[in-house]
Amino acid sequence: MFRSHLDQFFQISQRHSTIPREIIAGLTIFGSMAYIMAVNPAILAGAGLARHDMVMTTIAGAVAGTLLMALWARLPLALAPAMSSNVLFTQVIVQQAHVSPPTAFTVVLFSGLCFTLLSLTRLRLKIIQSFPPSIVLGIQVAIGAFIARIGLVTAGIAVPSSNGLSFAPLSHPSVILALAGILLCLLLQLLRVPAGLLITIIILTLLGLVVPGTDGHPLTQLPARLIDWPHYPVHMLAPFSFGDFFHHIGLLLPITLYMLLSDFFDATATMLTVTRRAGLHGTKEHPELDPRAFTADGAASILGALLGTCTVSAYLESLTGAETGGRTGLSALTVALLFAVSCCLWPLITAIPALATAPILVFVGIIMLGSLTDLPRTMDDAFPPLCMLLLTVVTGNFMLALACGMLLYTTILIVRRAFHKITPIIIGLDITFLCYMILQGQL
Repeated sequence: MFRSHLDQFFQISQRHSTIPREIIAGLTIFGSMAYIMAVNPAILAGAGLARHDMVMTTIAGAVAGTLLMALWARLPLALAPAMSSNVLFTQVIVQQAHVSPPTAFTVVLFSGLCFTLLSLTRLRLKIIQSFPPSIVLGIQVAIGAFIARIGLVTAGIAVPSSNGLSFAPLSHPSVILALAGILLCLLLQLLRVPAGLLITIIILTLLGLVVPGTDGHPLTQLPARLIDWPHYPVHMLAPFSFGDFFHHIGLLLPITLYMLLSDFFDATATMLTVTRRAGLHGTKEHPELDPRAFTADGAASILGALLGTCTVSAYLESLTGAETGGRTGLSALTVALLFAVSCCLWPLITAIPALATAPILVFVGIIMLGSLTDLPRTMDDAFPPLCMLLLTVVTGNFMLALACGMLLYTTILIVRRAFHKITPIIIGLDITFLCYMILQGQL
């Protein structure tokens, strides 16, 4: 009886799948994205947030978002705090814009609200289709370079010097271990090893028990207990500061806009890719993606802010589940349940050293740089994204690079007299980012 109701609810037979296949797909997805439980808290800790608290909010965000996609949209898509969002939260909003974490969470909330409102209409796809492709490419490669840069610094491979950043001396064991971690990520990826990123974190954490850090102590410090009951940080529920947000509205509006755009492009591209691979989009039976997917993804971003984490969005790792036969929300439900069980492992997760997660940032960033293969042949279209990439690498200021890229794109259109391409959306973005650059220069 239970199997019958399960089959009917998720349309398992109708989508030519089976319950065991869906569960296996869920296990595969979880294994490929479980690394976020270690990486996201490590990044958000840079914003002055307690790592244990961030482990719990990361898991809660992943469970809530994935359950929403599983039970509402009933698609094999897993959600969790986005890699680009957590870096933007810590490095740009808190460290560079000098605002408090509660204000940063307010940015995430407003971005999620706008995203959800747009997801309820067909405007979402129309906006994406009308946005300049070269700027979309610039966002992808610049944020990839930004994430990789942070990973190199966190791993101790790139160290501050009079010339900006220099390569660290190889005489230190931790530097060699970090480089080995990057190579291990690549090797496991080439061998198509399931959960390769998670395996890399585990291996580096174990080696950290005997490899000393810069302070002479082992990189990995085991806790007194490896398993414990979860304790959710209730003070992280709805941790907003609306007064401070509106006080710095001129500075934070462009950042909120970027968060919205980033989630727009990344989440939409991810959902379309995974569902197309699963045969749930672009076929005779399913010509268009179920609109509930957009709504669920948008609502998940709001839930993430309410739970005290960064933007929760669809993960491309869901593609591993589609490759193993996942076709329904049962795969996503399996992922959500596995994340929920993992909350008892929080002492072990918090013991993972930053060096064990840093190579993952470098690897993910390099993968995002792979979009350079789509670089336009004409200089008019290629120059803005390349400029954004260069400025991000040199300055480490992604928002400045994005602002320069947008203004440069418009300038090229004016010089070429391509006025028909200057849409109201582009004009609005130019004004917003110009104001951001002026305000940023006054800090």
